Amino acid sequence: MRVNTGRCLLPLFWFIQIISAVQDFPALNHIRTRTSASTQTHASQALIGRIVGKRANEFTAHVQPDLGPKDRDTFKIWSSGSHVNITGTTGVAVAMGLYYYLTNHCGCQYTWAGQQMNIPSPLPKVPAPGIKVTTNDRFRYYQNVCTVDYSFVWYNWTDWQQQLDWMALHGINMPLAFTGQEAIFQRVYMEMGLTMKEVQDHFAGPAFLAWSRMGNMHGWSGPLPQSWIDQQLVLQHKILDRTKELGMIPVLPGFAGHVPSAITRIFPNANVSHLPDWGHFNSSFCCNLLLDFSDPLFKRIGHEVVKEMLNEFGTDHVYNIDTFNEMLPKSSSPTYLAQSAKTVFEALTSADQQAVWLMQGWIFENSVDFWKSPQIKAVVTAVPKGRMIILELFAENRPVYRHTESYFGQPFIWSMLHNFGGTLELYGSFDSINTGPAAGRNFPNSTMIGIGMAPEGINQNEVIYEFMAENAWVPQPRDVSQWVVEYARRRYGKSNKYSSKAWQLLRKSVYNNTDGLKDKSKHVIPTSRPSCHPRLAPDVWYDPEDLYEAWDNLVLAADQLCNSSLFMYDLVDVTRNSLQEISLSFYNSLISAFTHKDIDQVSLKGDKLLGLLADMDILLGSEGHFLLGKWIKAATNLAFRPEERRLYEFNARNQITLWGPTGNHLDYASKQWAGLIHSYYRPRWKVFVEDLKYSLHSGTTFNQSDFDIKVFNTIELPFSTSTQTFPTVPSGNTILIVKQIHKRYRQEKIYKDLREKG
Repeated sequence: MRVNTGRCLLPLFWFIQIISAVQDFPALNHIRTRTSASTQTHASQALIGRIVGKRANEFTAHVQPDLGPKDRDTFKIWSSGSHVNITGTTGVAVAMGLYYYLTNHCGCQYTWAGQQMNIPSPLPKVPAPGIKVTTNDRFRYYQNVCTVDYSFVWYNWTDWQQQLDWMALHGINMPLAFTGQEAIFQRVYMEMGLTMKEVQDHFAGPAFLAWSRMGNMHGWSGPLPQSWIDQQLVLQHKILDRTKELGMIPVLPGFAGHVPSAITRIFPNANVSHLPDWGHFNSSFCCNLLLDFSDPLFKRIGHEVVKEMLNEFGTDHVYNIDTFNEMLPKSSSPTYLAQSAKTVFEALTSADQQAVWLMQGWIFENSVDFWKSPQIKAVVTAVPKGRMIILELFAENRPVYRHTESYFGQPFIWSMLHNFGGTLELYGSFDSINTGPAAGRNFPNSTMIGIGMAPEGINQNEVIYEFMAENAWVPQPRDVSQWVVEYARRRYGKSNKYSSKAWQLLRKSVYNNTDGLKDKSKHVIPTSRPSCHPRLAPDVWYDPEDLYEAWDNLVLAADQLCNSSLFMYDLVDVTRNSLQEISLSFYNSLISAFTHKDIDQVSLKGDKLLGLLADMDILLGSEGHFLLGKWIKAATNLAFRPEERRLYEFNARNQITLWGPTGNHLDYASKQWAGLIHSYYRPRWKVFVEDLKYSLHSGTTFNQSDFDIKVFNTIELPFSTSTQTFPTVPSGNTILIVKQIHKRYRQEKIYKDLREKG
């Protein structure tokens, strides 16, 4: 029977259990929580208290492992008097059941941007025998190896506790747990004879640790203070304690073969080679050493790292290891590649005989010219069946399982990547994530064992993650049009004809990408370094008028929904993205005027573009989720000493702008935040407009290279090293600001027509 995921129904009984055609993997049978049912019950009841507050005594949680199939989570919901009972196979199952009830019966929502928890009183009843739901798959994975820097880098325990609650509510039972690993590697390397300075110099700064861990580079924006290493170790213990008490299976790091350059001082005969340059870093930071897979030192270090992990944290036996992330191996020989995988696995299992290797499939998706079927097969079949899990990282766009016979028999997780760099552009592919997971399960001889969400950064496009999370239990693709109506009602706490219309327009435009777009943030006008040659040309896959009409409708809904914090967030977000698209028109007009040597129009169009950016900064400054000051303050709050404060602020500023010493990944992690627009993006565009006008005045050719050098030296690099403070609280009346901006940049007639039709 199909579950209605739309309106709040009170059915007599729902039982969802998908008879899976997916292959069984006995080698994974031990990958399950070891936390007692009583501990998980207590933890899930505490979670309910954090989510519903004073209403917690109206809910009763209970963990019953035999409630459903042993390899999938099940929850059951039923009413008894004025209470709602939620039983689940794990604490995560209870949390998922709670969120199912809150969304489908109470019209609530819990997201990164905030919560709408207007729970009816009395609680809506679920008559006996109740609702029983079983997940489609064994695992629900969460995080990207980059999320820990693009979004979580400055998190304290309060932040992590909220994030872990979000994970549990959305059914995550296999989260990546990468925090604090530097302490482990430091111990191993120092016990082998490296000095503390040699190890700390190898680690990158806090905002770049993800790429240091993957061997892409080393040392940039460091050295890493010992206080950071120590505090992150303490934080990891708290994270792991919470994940485990809720019945999650945290994924720990293993050893991939990347080693500090000082290793050759201790072991001068070590067989090492330099990895390729990644990101055009200079010799101070690039080309990490990789231990050869034939060198006994590889297995020795791999053993010691996992052994130290076990001693410090315990384990649930799943480890993430990526040796060649965005770096090609030195040989495409299947024999060499098979040996590399075999060595990694043997090093892992020498310390944990039950270890399962989780590997990101990004290498197969990102370097398709190298990773052909023979190369992929050599790696994945070198490990016993079921002892490697491939995270199909970008399945919504580049599903590799289809042309690899379902990874040649190894289990995989169908994952949505969705976001690159934590950028904020409105983007999604409803159709792909609506049908993709079911297609993965139904693939001939499918080895799919789970779904995942692996964004490089969070705090954006929440609708996509709410929708994707439901794939854990929905039995078939949904009616997206109906779903977004209910999404908007839950999000804002009430129905509204204008907001419903807005979400239908967003659904068919920004959230309906079908062109296989990967880097949606490339060449976005506000956040890209200005360029005349080549001309900036962002990929706009939808009719902008649909976005503008959605904006119109949200403006019309503003007076009725102004008490909803989530509505205010969306109002700013859609206004921001509308201004982003309008800026492209202004830019194109500016370049056209310059091409035709019309200096008056260059001045006029340039002023319009700069005015738009000034308005965007004011807009973003009125909503607390779009403030540069919060990002910097979160960074500096973790410092113990002035030099750490300066280092952390530099890390925070550099990551979202230059991303490297010379703009190595310039604007890759760009953010449309108040303060950043005013102090970084708009000044670049101002210099650009001035240089275009000077070129026409003087009759000289505009030189793009000279301009790039100028803005690097006068704006970009100084921003990284600046200590200018920015507001950490919003200012201004959001609705008034939005209405003024809307009137300024939209045709007055359209607004009036909509109001009259409504």
